[in-house]
Amino acid sequence: MTTQYGDTSVTLDGAVAVLEINRPPNNYVSVDMMRDLADAFEALDAEPACRALVLASAGKVFCGGADLHAPSGIASGNFDEVNPLYTQAVRLFSNTKPIVAAIQGAAVGAGLGLALVADFRVAAPEARFSANFVKLGFHPGFGISHTLPRLIGGQKAALMMLTGRRVKADEALAFGLVDEVATLETVRARAIALAAEIAEGAPLAVQSTRLTLRGDLAAAVKAQTDHEFKEQSWLRQTADFAEGVRSVAERRPGVFAGR
Repeated sequence: MTTQYGDTSVTLDGAVAVLEINRPPNNYVSVDMMRDLADAFEALDAEPACRALVLASAGKVFCGGADLHAPSGIASGNFDEVNPLYTQAVRLFSNTKPIVAAIQGAAVGAGLGLALVADFRVAAPEARFSANFVKLGFHPGFGISHTLPRLIGGQKAALMMLTGRRVKADEALAFGLVDEVATLETVRARAIALAAEIAEGAPLAVQSTRLTLRGDLAAAVKAQTDHEFKEQSWLRQTADFAEGVRSVAERRPGVFAGR
């Protein structure tokens, strides 16, 4: 049985639900997409038959991050005191059932943040992971400045965030960012297999253990996104940010002036 939540379809097969984001070609995040995904998470939390989730996306790109040129995108500055995208991100981190992400391609910026919502990540060799915010003259968001060092350690997280480099799947595996590398043809099946293995455990015990391991994560992400938003708000007004957005659109390195 498949249920649709905006651009995300949810298929429950036995104890494992597969959520597929389909926003071609880059699966960019948006407030509406994040709200629909959070609604799906909450519905699955309330579904007794579901014991584990697989987060996946259609096409070649897992998630290209935020659409820089959308009217409600990060370049617009159309926000008040809170970025509504981060409100939905906190909802995602508040779910109670384990999540395995199947990463078939690039997970960039907010797309990396989305991959970090999951408990585990199975990646294809074609996957690339990038916290590319400094390349835009911007501050990391989506709670990445908390979730990434929590997962791979402060030093490796600093390397990714301060260089903005793209990390390939094998390096991500060595970092601990990825739990398994599988072929492009089998990456989703391997993610489903891991979710099914988790689902074999006693569900109350699994959820209780997960709560011990990451029960404070949603609150920590809320605090961190509040800070990230403040830093992003003043950086959005800089010439460097305008140049970063232009350079990405023109597929060239940014020429930054520090102003």
